[in-house]
Amino acid sequence: MEIREPKADEAARIREVVDSSMTTSFRLSPGQIDGITDDQFGDDSVDEKRDDEDTLLHVAESGEDIEGATITGFVEGRLEDGRGEVNWLFVDPEHRGQGIGTELYETATETLRDRGAEHVCVTVLEANTEGHQFVERFGLEHDGDRRIEVAGESLVKYVYTDSDVDVDLPAESNADSADDEDADSAEFPETETTDGQLTATSDDGKTVYVAREEEESGTAASFFVTYEDEDRAEQYGFYCANCGSLDVSMAEMDRLECSDCGNAHAERSEESYDDSHL
Repeated sequence: MEIREPKADEAARIREVVDSSMTTSFRLSPGQIDGITDDQFGDDSVDEKRDDEDTLLHVAESGEDIEGATITGFVEGRLEDGRGEVNWLFVDPEHRGQGIGTELYETATETLRDRGAEHVCVTVLEANTEGHQFVERFGLEHDGDRRIEVAGESLVKYVYTDSDVDVDLPAESNADSADDEDADSAEFPETETTDGQLTATSDDGKTVYVAREEEESGTAASFFVTYEDEDRAEQYGFYCANCGSLDVSMAEMDRLECSDCGNAHAERSEESYDDSHL
């Protein structure tokens, strides 16, 4: 296995790796995967990133393919204001279990530090069902969430850092920072603030209380626990911060899904992850 920078004519193979990896391991629709792949890894995007001195691109090349060497993994990072970030890492599902992901991660973080990064964080899409525990294997801790816009989609990324490192997250990624009525209306659609309590109204006219500190991440926006009473003695259900709906269902594996907009969250379990995957 060789870790190297990609060549100008290898964008198509990178997209294949990204598409197959996301199809296998991400809770995203085919349309969302196509949008991310085209937006982030199209020919023009890869060329721009290759020419950007602050962006790091590495591929893993294996000689196992019957036609010769082939790209089996890809990592992207960026250096900005003395901080390094690994923001995409993919391994072809057909080549997992060979330590490719680990080699890409370690090479990327070492390269970013060599280029001047004082510390390196890693961001993982909430919808990546296997990437979170892969990152945690390196001693990183979930430090906060960041919302990104990709191909018209609003997605949530988890930020992982060393335990002794503080990362400045964009203000809009922290819903709890909304401390006035204008901010509440922007972060929590279809709600009102009454006597300091954030409330929403169900379709049958019932007032429920939204617990901003009880949050579950979603693919489009967070979910928040709701209560039938101000004292929060009886739980009502969940509130979707993407569209303001209270019509949120919970299925097996603690999967939340908004019936109105499709925003979803599935609780990860250690049983769903195998250390050999990446």
